[in-house]
Amino acid sequence: MHAASGKRLGASHPRLDGPVDLRLVPPALAAWVTAALLPGAPAGWWAGVVVVALVLALVLLRTRPRTAVAAVLLCVAGAALSAGLHGADLRRGPVPELARQYATVTAEVRLTSDPRLTRPRISGDRLAPPAVLVDAEVRRVEAGGRAAVVTRTPVLMVVRASAGSPWLGLLPSTRLRVTARAAPPMADGDRIAAVLRVRGEGAPEVVAPPSAAQRVAGRLRAGLREATDGLPADARALLPGLVVGDTSRITPDLDEAFKETDLAHTLAVSGSNLTIILVLLIGPPGTAHLAERRGLAPRLGLSLRTTALCGGALTLAFVVVCRPDPSVLRAAACGAVVLLALATGRRRSLLPALAAAVLLLVLFAPELARSYGFLLSVLATGALLVLAPRWSAALRRRGVGPRTAEALAAAAAAQAVCAPVVVVLSARVSLVAVPCNLLAECALAPATVLGFAALAAAPVAIPVAKALAWGASWPAGWIADIARTGAALPGAGIDWPGGWAGAGLLLLVTVAGLAAGRRLVRHPWWCAVGAVLLVLFVVQPPPLVRVIGGWPPPGWRLVMCDVGQGDAVVLAAGAGTGVVVDAGPDPELVDHCLRSLGVTRVPLVVLTHFHADHVAGLPGVLRGRQVGAIQTTGHEEPVQQAEFVRRAASARGVPVTRAAAGERRRTGALSWRVLWPPASPAARPEEPNDTSVTLLAEVAGVRVLLLGDLEPPAQRALLASPAGALLDGVDVLKVAHHGSAYQDPELMRRAAPRLALISAGEDNPYGHPAPGTVAALRAGGAVVLRTDRDGALAVLGEGGDLRVAGD
Repeated sequence: MHAASGKRLGASHPRLDGPVDLRLVPPALAAWVTAALLPGAPAGWWAGVVVVALVLALVLLRTRPRTAVAAVLLCVAGAALSAGLHGADLRRGPVPELARQYATVTAEVRLTSDPRLTRPRISGDRLAPPAVLVDAEVRRVEAGGRAAVVTRTPVLMVVRASAGSPWLGLLPSTRLRVTARAAPPMADGDRIAAVLRVRGEGAPEVVAPPSAAQRVAGRLRAGLREATDGLPADARALLPGLVVGDTSRITPDLDEAFKETDLAHTLAVSGSNLTIILVLLIGPPGTAHLAERRGLAPRLGLSLRTTALCGGALTLAFVVVCRPDPSVLRAAACGAVVLLALATGRRRSLLPALAAAVLLLVLFAPELARSYGFLLSVLATGALLVLAPRWSAALRRRGVGPRTAEALAAAAAAQAVCAPVVVVLSARVSLVAVPCNLLAECALAPATVLGFAALAAAPVAIPVAKALAWGASWPAGWIADIARTGAALPGAGIDWPGGWAGAGLLLLVTVAGLAAGRRLVRHPWWCAVGAVLLVLFVVQPPPLVRVIGGWPPPGWRLVMCDVGQGDAVVLAAGAGTGVVVDAGPDPELVDHCLRSLGVTRVPLVVLTHFHADHVAGLPGVLRGRQVGAIQTTGHEEPVQQAEFVRRAASARGVPVTRAAAGERRRTGALSWRVLWPPASPAARPEEPNDTSVTLLAEVAGVRVLLLGDLEPPAQRALLASPAGALLDGVDVLKVAHHGSAYQDPELMRRAAPRLALISAGEDNPYGHPAPGTVAALRAGGAVVLRTDRDGALAVLGEGGDLRVAGD
């Protein structure tokens, strides 16, 4: 075509070779399904599939030339062969057998991914120690004094380490020598042969450095992190994720906000990032073939073929820098197909390009067939190519502007197609995904373009990179604010049955909703009513919720939140204001409780002690609220959890102080006094529980005693202290340590509460609350209520008129 046109850059309007067709879609789907079903299957199964599919294909081609069906069968045979050979690689060599024996091995491994730090997890009253996970290939292994064996087996390495560990600075392709205990993978069908739990927490023993390409990519990624160091916290964490998929700085609460609003795809580098790069090179898709096309390539005088080669080099660099994750591979394969069409002058058809990309990737890497990330990436792209144009045209016919129609159609189509798969993973449906994606879309392009510019400038001129990153921080911060605001709405999402059954149910509901929507769109007033009802459900104004659901009850004085096996109590201190005592083990649960109460201002957060079931939910209290200060015990054990509290407070600029017996404070109608621990303890306690901050609060004449997790020795010491005289005859007792059996009978007798509240998790493994403790409280005349059976509990009334309402 280029030669026939007589022009170096090609004809202005090249010949289009036929209409768009779907011939590649059935072979791609057949290969995908085959590769997804065969992992872990015995050799006879996949070999049989290969033989049967090949025989049938040959028969069809020889007798009745049905090339379409034969192509599907050939792709099935190819996918079965590829999946079978990859599965055989997992079972070949000594590593699988050593894993089944839980043997200790010395191995030389080659890293195939970036190391990643696990999120904190709650284990009882403690945060489980973090670990570094990294994918690798075992290249050489020895065990039990036997000779070393050369192999090539994929494994997952687990290393006990924390933030700042030298393990986190390793790059893919680095070779290490490790001593580890081998174990089999958790589930059949995993694309690893073993899990290697590395011994020791020291620096890794490097055998060979990473490749030159990975060193360059590592410098670029490190340069971008350095350029973002001085930015606000959310932008500093988010910008590397938007540009190159580096999520190492994303905090758990920000990550949860992105998941709640279905914006997590922005952190998984995908086709949009590669599209931005290619558009800068070749111009908008509609002008890519034209002599007057825009972009850098025509300005540099590059021909179409040279432009395609440059685009291929950029695509390869994109994969290396952003790492070959499923969405990146899908985007790169689609880009390669389009660039090939550009180089040959053929018509560019994106749907066949997507099908070809899926087919090639599944045949080359059959493990992608079972990747949820790959599935979501393909579904979203397919929705944008198939559904979005039709929905956009329908909206334009009804008077919606072209740009608005395109944006609405794209967001709605991607959400409709991807939501059933998201339900499989999270058992939750986001109701704010479409508006949040629409609002974030306008900021993605400037953040990504400026971020890539900062990435390129960092190795050369870090001040320039910092200036570009500062410019990108504004749209990045906007995206983070959208995620946090959307996730903070009371009705941001609804729980939904998980698994594939839940996905099928959501698909049916979506289809029914679309069918009903086609009828409703003809009646604008009904559409307006539906939109108002949806907004009210999502926002859930407290007055409306109180009228409809009866929660929170008007005039509540104290609420014990239902946070599972942990503690979180809110003391009323005025309209929209509450003092929070402990934060429970889960940020989402305590945040939901405070949102349901309409609490937006927290003058003080009291953390009675540093056990995880009392402090791990602190980010949920801080989320979107004005917090004056955090007060803690002076005994900072466990150290890791005390550091967690300080980090969370520092990130929000909230001061941390220590509580000591004798301190008195007041805010609004609420007053309280610290009874324990003493300012100068006589001896170092054996248990952090015994230094729990103990409060005696009074609100509207209701006296409330909050004991934290005090054990009997500290309870007896409290009774013997000067504050012991204040404990007689309280109205409400927050029973110590989730109602465990370890209580001092004299303290319960002296307190003689009218109402005893116990915070415990349903079916918890500790047997809380103990039957003996519940019986003793009732024998003393108390009404005993517990969150594991009664849910969240609100105390109402004044003085002698005491009532309780449950959520």
